This record gives sequence, C-alpha cells and structure tokens, in this order.
Amino acid sequence: MKPRPILTFFPLKSFFRLSPFIFCLLLMVSCENPVQDHYTSSKPLTRWWWFASEIKKADVADQLEWLKANGFGGVEVAWVYPLNRMQRDTVNTTPKQLWLSEEWGDVVRYCKEYADSLGLSVDFTFGSLWPFGDLLVKPEESSKEFGHPEFRQWISGSWEYPKKGLVLDHLNKEAFLNYAGRTGKALEPAMKTGRPSGIFVDSWEVETHNLWTTGFDSIFMARYGYDITTCMQSDILSADYAGQRYDYMKLISDLIIKNFYMPFTEKAHELGGFSRGQCSGSPTDIISSYASLDVPESEAMLYEPYFTRIVASAAALAGKNIVSAETFTCLYGWPREHMREEKVTDLKIVADALFAHGLNQIVWHGMPFNTKGSDTISFYATVHVGKAGALSKEIPAFNQYLETLSGYMRKGKSYSDVAIYLPAEDAWIAGEMPKEKQLPWAWGEYEFRYLEVPEEIRGWQPVWINGEFLKDGRQMTEDGRKTTEDGRKSTTVVGHRSSVLTVGNCKFSALYVDSKYLDYEVLRTMVSLAEGGMKVCLKQVPEEAGYVKHPEFGSLVKRLKELSSPDWHRVVPGRPLVEGADMPWFWARQDGKEMYIFFAHPVAKEFKYPVRYGQADTAETLTKKISINFSGKTIPVDLVFKPYQSLLVNVSRSGTVRFLDLPWN
Repeated sequence: MKPRPILTFFPLKSFFRLSPFIFCLLLMVSCENPVQDHYTSSKPLTRWWWFASEIKKADVADQLEWLKANGFGGVEVAWVYPLNRMQRDTVNTTPKQLWLSEEWGDVVRYCKEYADSLGLSVDFTFGSLWPFGDLLVKPEESSKEFGHPEFRQWISGSWEYPKKGLVLDHLNKEAFLNYAGRTGKALEPAMKTGRPSGIFVDSWEVETHNLWTTGFDSIFMARYGYDITTCMQSDILSADYAGQRYDYMKLISDLIIKNFYMPFTEKAHELGGFSRGQCSGSPTDIISSYASLDVPESEAMLYEPYFTRIVASAAALAGKNIVSAETFTCLYGWPREHMREEKVTDLKIVADALFAHGLNQIVWHGMPFNTKGSDTISFYATVHVGKAGALSKEIPAFNQYLETLSGYMRKGKSYSDVAIYLPAEDAWIAGEMPKEKQLPWAWGEYEFRYLEVPEEIRGWQPVWINGEFLKDGRQMTEDGRKTTEDGRKSTTVVGHRSSVLTVGNCKFSALYVDSKYLDYEVLRTMVSLAEGGMKVCLKQVPEEAGYVKHPEFGSLVKRLKELSSPDWHRVVPGRPLVEGADMPWFWARQDGKEMYIFFAHPVAKEFKYPVRYGQADTAETLTKKISINFSGKTIPVDLVFKPYQSLLVNVSRSGTVRFLDLPWN
C-alpha cells in the first residue's frame, strides 16, 4: 500500500503554521519506504513443480489442503516438462493443457482462488523451466555469444517438451517485453485474483562466456571510447585485457539490470503483484541487481550459506524487509542423493545457517505435483516435500519452528553499523575462479560464491555495500549537520568529526575497504565521504579499475590514505555488537529499544556443499562465551548449545538478556 500524502493529515491552515523543523521531520517520515511483507505470515513456502500434464482441479485442491495442514504458508508454482522426458522419450506426447492457453489459465486461476480461500499465498515462476524463454522467442531476441552468430541456447525441458524454445536475450529490453507481454497476459487473471502474488525469476543459468547483444559494440564505443571487439576476438578473459574486461563487465551488468531485472519488477507491479527472485550467477553488480527486486532471494546448498549475507545486504540497503531463500536444494549432492531419506536435523542446521546471515523467509525446494491419494512422483534435484518419505512426520513441527524464527527475524530492521565494500572490481578483473573452486555450472569470480566477511569485523555484523548505495547515502555529522545531499554533490569538510551514512534501512558509522582495484567514481565517493567525517579503514592501496585511466586517481588515493587507516582498531576503537573467541554465526535485528540476536549452532559453520548425511548429528553440548555490547553496556553471556539447538537472544536497553523459546528447538 502506498503511503498517504502528508498533506492529507492536516487542515491546510494548521499545516502552514508548522515549524520548519516539524515540517522537515514529517516530510522525512513520509518519504521512507513502507515495510512490505508481501506474505500474510512468516510460514515457509514451497516450490511446487507442475509437470506438463492434464492438471485437474481436485488434485490441486488436495495438495493445497495438505500444505495448509502441515504448516506451509504458500506455494511457488513452477511449470516444468512432462515426466516422460526423464526417459528421454521424444515420441510419445503427454496429454496436457496447452501452454498459456485459456484452459491452462483456468486451472492456474483456480489454484490461486482455492489457495486464497485457505489463506495460502501463491507465487508464479514467470515461464516454464529456466532461464526465461519459449517457442516464440525469435533468433534476433535470443541470447547471444560474441563471434558466433549461429549460437543458440535452447530450453529443452519446458512444458512444451519435446519442442525446444530459445533462451531470451537478457540484455535486450524489447525482447523481454515481448516475452513478458504474452506470459503476463496468460497469468493476469490469476495474478489479479485475491491477494497479490509474486512472479519469480530463478538463478541466472544463461551462457555467460562472451555474452553479447545486438549493438553492444556501439554502446561500448560511445561509453568508453574504444573498440572492445578486438579484445573479444583475442579472448576477453586473458591477462592482457584486465582493464578492458572490467569495462566489458560493467556494461554487461548495466544492461542486464536496466533491460531485464528492472523491467521484470515493473511487469510484476503492472500485473498487480511483486517481484521475487535470485540474481545469483548473473554477471552483474550483484547488490544492485538484487536491490531491483521486491523480494530478493538467496539459495542453498548450491550456494554456501554465507552468500545470503550479500542478498540480505541488498535488501537492507534498498529498504526491503523480506529476504527469502530457495532452501535445501541438492542438500547431499547433485542431483538427488538420499532422496526421501533426508534427516530433518540436517535441514534445521542449514536453515539456521541462513537465518544467521539475514534470511527471514524459507522457500522449501520442494514439492512435486502428485494426484490425489498418491505421492509417488519426485523432482530430480531436491529434498522431498510430500505425504511420503522420511520428512513427512517431521514437517509440521519443523515448519512451526521455521515460522516462529522467521517472524522474529522480521522484527524491526537488520542491525547495521559497519559497511564493507563489495569488491566487484576485483572479481570482474580476476575473470575465472581457480579451477579447484569451479563447478560444472559456475566458473566466474563475478558470482561471489566464496566471499566471506573478514573475521576482524564480523562482530559488527557488517553489511556489504557497492558504489551505487555509497553514492545514494545521506551523510550526517554527529551534531546533525548534513555533509552530502545525495552522494552526488560536493561535500562540506567538517574537520575530524565522525558522521553517519544512512542508506535504506541502514546507518553506518564506518566503511571497511579491502579491494585491490577501485572504480574511479567509487573512489571519488569514498573520498567525499571521508572528508565529510566517515571513518574509513583502507586495507590496501587500490589501483584504478578499467582501461581508460584518470590522471587524478593517484591524488584521490593519496587523499583517502590521509583520511583513513589500514588498522581497523584505530579506525573504530569501540567494541562490536558481539565479541568472543570463535563466535558462532549470528544475525541481529534491532526493534526500537530491543535487539534480537539469533545464534546458529556452531556446527553450522562446518556445513558446506554437499552436506554429509547426518552431519548435524552430535551428542555434545557446546558452550561459547561471548559479550554483547548494546546501549552503552557490555553484557557477558554464556551460549550453551545442546545438540541441534540454536539460540535466540533478546536484549533490552537496560541490559537484560532473555533466551527466547523456539518450538521444536
């Protein structure tokens, strides 16, 4: 719901009598982003795979009723191939509603109506399979690779199998709008029925080597003043083209965000809903791309749990309250190790690891469509949600735990004090990951798969930030003087006074920078913030990113060095929110005068892909001695973790610490 205009709250005469101070205060409040929960509860959702077939309403109702009874809050409908594809059968045709037909739309709308009557939410994948594309994508609208005009990336497992469609050119806005027009038209009746629905975009999965679009060379020339095609012909990933590679990646990122992610959110709003999605794997400025979505979504375990901090950071910077995660994917390995034998204790530790990095909405991965009275069909790469299998008896109690913890982790706002610069420049210039870190589906450093916060600042719960949000922040000195208008205008130098940078839901007193390379504009912003009183820890002397250099880069680096220190404890002499030896992963939310801090069981730090079957099993009780520094008080706390247990702590302004009960914990 949009905030009401400020003028409607007051009679006109009284309004003009308000003091300038009150006027400014009210204007600031009216301009803040309203909290958008998007979902009626904090209950988990589940992805629900509809295999191409004749979907019957009675079967839809049966599974929705089971989900309601087992503690789920809703579904994300994902349309995929017919089951005979798993036998590579391209001859026999499975009877099914035609894709995007009126008959198809009728059962989709029924799903939405019936779910709404049960109090369940329904989101929709914005297409069939992934990435986006269909049979009507023309070659000129399809994904492109430099130097290979014959290149085609096909979707071979969609609802329309055995027919194949082309993957959309994600750098081409017109191509997306054409695709979105036909997909949105078919979904519109369901989207505009009942409560708002989300439309969902999955992780990237577009071929990224030598990614290209029509006219890219001209756009590049206009922006950077040189021809990129020579570098592309030789090999843009070679060490010889480090500067050019940065420029290439920067433009690729801008085009994807401007022509795909932002129009995707606009289309969601046009349909009366909201956007939810994963930008993981995309060759973009990952914070800006995630911030363009209404509900940014992480993924585990194909991404390590700490990747979620990047997603939660984007949400906090953009003033968004919900951070979801596709959870439990390929838990024990690719694609279906221990299918229907999953251990709920392993699932709990995975979920807790995500909560301890900013998650507050679980999306199970997931539930296959089954007909009434059966649960024999499985999806190939997931834990199994259904009436049969090892998890079936555990799901209701486990979901209650997930719901309760998600609710607590939505209170107030994510705690923030320290911003840490996300080194996109380093990743884009590095190009490929070391071979030992690559996966069959992941090769580029741009994915930030293995980026963790430094141990020396972890107790401050640092929030990742990029150049866009550093620029857009609002800087104020401790005495309330404004030092920047919007980050784009010149600053007023205020001696050595410290200042606070407000960005979205965050307030930062310090900036931590550990980048080998910096973009020229980003460096200018950092100098401006430092001159305005921002405390900066500069861990190394940066070089300029990009091929075209700026003569004044060196003098700006010199100025930033004068205003900063490489010693974190000299920059921030105070104490962190949480301190202690070998701290468990945690996440804090500040709600007015109270702090909620969730500590994952220490074993969560050992959970990496793939999880070892039964890895959570332990009979040992572990104790971690920490201190919590809040509201001017230092409070010693013993964290006593029983087997499988994580802890939720409430801290008041007076220094009172309470351990909150969590069901099934």
